[in-house]
Amino acid sequence: MTKAVRVHKVGGPEALVYEDVDVPAPGPGEVRIRQHAVGLNFIDVYFRTGLYKAPGLPFIAGNEAAGEVVAVGTGVTNFHPGDRVAYYFTLGGYASERVIPADKLVKLPDHITYEQGAVLMLKGLTVWYLLHKTFKVEPGHRVLIHAAAGGIGLLACQWAKALGAHVIGTVGSKPKADLALANGCDHVILYNEEDFVARVKQISRNELCDVVYDGVGKTTFPGSLSCLRPRGLFVSFGNASGPVPPFPLTELNNHGSLFATRPKLNDYVSTRKELLEGADTLFAAVINGKLHVPINHAYALKDAAKAHIELESRATTGAAIFRP
Repeated sequence: MTKAVRVHKVGGPEALVYEDVDVPAPGPGEVRIRQHAVGLNFIDVYFRTGLYKAPGLPFIAGNEAAGEVVAVGTGVTNFHPGDRVAYYFTLGGYASERVIPADKLVKLPDHITYEQGAVLMLKGLTVWYLLHKTFKVEPGHRVLIHAAAGGIGLLACQWAKALGAHVIGTVGSKPKADLALANGCDHVILYNEEDFVARVKQISRNELCDVVYDGVGKTTFPGSLSCLRPRGLFVSFGNASGPVPPFPLTELNNHGSLFATRPKLNDYVSTRKELLEGADTLFAAVINGKLHVPINHAYALKDAAKAHIELESRATTGAAIFRP
C-alpha cells in the first residue's frame, strides 16, 4: 500500500481524498517510481472540478513529478533501479509511488534536483513549446505574458527575455510585480489597478505585441486581442479564470487579421523524440543559467486541498510542489 490523493467525485478542494492505494508491480514496458516531489498545476484543478474529463472515477490527481526508479517491467532496458527520473503524464501524480510507462520518463541530469524536475516537466515543457514551437520568440519581439508571477509565468518571462524579447507581464499585486520584474519582465502591469490594454499601448507606443500568451482565459481574453499588432498571434493555453467563451472569427479580422491558437502540451510531445528534444532544451537552459526555477511553496501531499485553495485564490507565486 502507498499513499495517494484521489478524487471520487468531482467538485471543490474537499474532493481531494488522501488515502491508501495499491500500487502494482510494473508490467511490460512500465517502471515503478518512488516519488520525491510532485508538481502542483492549474490543470489539476481542471480535472478535480470536471472541467477536464478524467477517464473515470476515482482517479489519482496530478500530472508531473520526479523520483527514483525502484523496479522495471519486462522489455525496459533504458531505465534501471536507482535512476533519477521525471515525467509529465496525465493523472496519477499525487502519490508516494506509482507505475508509469517507461516512454513517458526522462532521466534527470545530475545538476537538476528532484524539486526542479517536478515542476519542469509540465510547466517547463509548456514554456518550451510556447516560446519555441507555437510562436518562435526571437530578438526584437514584443510579448505579453499574463499571470507573469505564476509558475509558468516566471519561467516564460525569464526564457523570453533570454531569447531577446521585450517582455510585458500582467500581475495582480505589487509583490507579484516585483517578482516578475526580477524574473525577466521589462514592464509589469497591475491589472487590478490599471487598464492593461491602455498600458500596453502606452509602453509599445501603439505598436502593440507580436504575441500574447494567455493562461488566464475568460477575464483577459477580450483585452488580449486588443494588445496584438496586425497579424499577431493570440495563444490561449489556460483557463485560470474560466474558459474563453465562443467568439465570432470576425473578431480576429476586426483586430487586424489576427491568428489564434489553443495549444496543449500533449500535441507538442506526442512522440518520444519530441519529448526528449523539449526536455534536453529545457534542462540545458537551467544548467547554463538562462532559466532559474523558482519553487516558492511546498506542501505535504496530505494537504492537497489546502494547496488547491491557495492556488485558486492566487495566493501562490512561482512554482509549488508536494513532498510525498
